[in-house]
This record gives sequence, structure tokens and C-alpha cells, in this order.
Amino acid sequence: MQLKGRTILITGAGSGIGRALAVASAKLGARLLLVGRRLEKLEETRALLVSKEQGIVLAADVTQAPDRQAIRQTISTEFSRLDVLINNAGVLSVGPMHDTGDDELQRLLATNLLAPMALTRELLNLLRASDAPRIVNVGSVFGDIGHPMFAAYSASKFGLRGFSDAMRRELMAEGIAVTYVAPRATQTEASHQFDHFLETFSMTVDSAEVAATQILRAIRQDARNSYPRGPEKFFVMLQRIAPTLIDQALGRKVPTPPSSAERARQES
Repeated sequence: MQLKGRTILITGAGSGIGRALAVASAKLGARLLLVGRRLEKLEETRALLVSKEQGIVLAADVTQAPDRQAIRQTISTEFSRLDVLINNAGVLSVGPMHDTGDDELQRLLATNLLAPMALTRELLNLLRASDAPRIVNVGSVFGDIGHPMFAAYSASKFGLRGFSDAMRRELMAEGIAVTYVAPRATQTEASHQFDHFLETFSMTVDSAEVAATQILRAIRQDARNSYPRGPEKFFVMLQRIAPTLIDQALGRKVPTPPSSAERARQES
């Protein structure tokens, strides 16, 4: 797919991968609707485009039904169709599962899984108006490799990958393509949450620009899915054929939790 003149919706466009996607897509001649929760951040992104006229900004929370309807109405009014939907908005949760509260679980699943599902549903008719529509779901390598200390996050991305496969098959006869992209760990506003695990788990962290390049390459190549080049791609294959090897490789690196007595002392 060539992106020149294409209408693209990018969620989570105020920072990180979303911002990098917006800047790179504008250079390729795309017309953009930039969606995020913070208007000032969206305006910062828009100011970085080749031409500010290439982008429309809309402050909206994709987890809220009225905001999703506002996104649909804006696309209908401004563009009349949608060529590419990029479900990029996401949140991170890092740490042992026993420390993860209900509010955090609900926020994570609402943003990373339920919102892409609902927004896709809301925008199907506008995608059908395109001559080459595509849904792009931004997942994670952790959506293939369930990673300790990222259990809830991994679960949300596993779900997004399953949703992508199902919708690809459901929409195939209509000519609506679905691409699932799985970047590795990426530097974003939230990435400081896992800084202390970088050495423990030998994690490689990409810049937002590298992740955006991977996503746009997948779109331009009409790819079914995309994984980063390097050891992560090998580990994804190994996960599928010999998951016990991944169990051992990651499980032995998990820090030993404090004993009940130590936890009691820490909480006193």
C-alpha cells in the first residue's frame, strides 16, 4: 500500500510510537487524524508534521463510547472514508501479579484490548468506503511470549493478536485487510516502569522511531503480521515449538520474592 493521499487514524498519537508514526506517515503524504487524551500533546505532534494541514487533532479517550463516536463523526465529516486504522494507544503494567490491583487490570484491558475491538467495530463502515482498507493493531512481542512481571500486559496483547487473526478472517471477503505488528520493548513515556528489569531479563529497547518504521513497513508491504528483526523473532518461533525452553530461560531470571516475614517487616 502506498500512503500518499491515504486517510490514516492513529490512536495514542500524542507521544511515543504514535507520534513517530504521525511524523513518518506525513512524510509519505498521508492525511492524518491524530487521537489522544491530551490536546496539548497532540498539538505538539501536529507541529512536527511536514505540513500542519496534513493532520487534524481530536482529544478523545478511546475507552469511552461517546469519544469513539466523536472519532467516527470526525472522520465522516472531514474525510468521508478511512483507509487505515492504527490501533496504537496502549498502557503498560509492570510488576508481580500479586501487586496488581483491580483498577490497574481494568485500565489495562480497557485500553489495550477492549478499545481496539470497539473502535474497529465503530469504524467498519468508514473502512468499507475505502478502496484498500486496512486495520493495523499494534501489539507486542509479549503478545507471543508471556513474560514474567508483565503478566497482565502480555494477556492484553495475546488478546489483541487473537482479535487480529479473527477479524482478518471475518473481513477477508470484504477486502478489509488486518495487520498485527509486534514491536519489542520501546522507549516511551511509560518505559521507565521497566528500567529495573532491563538487565535482569536482557531486554533490548528500541526507539519509538524504530517501532514506527516497523509498523509502516508492514503496512506498505501489505503484511499479515510483523515481528522485529533479531533474537526476539527467534524466541517467538521457539515459543511455538518448544515453550518449555522459554519457561526455563525466563523463569530462572525472576527475582526471588521476599518471604512472608520480610514482607511483613516491609509493610510495618
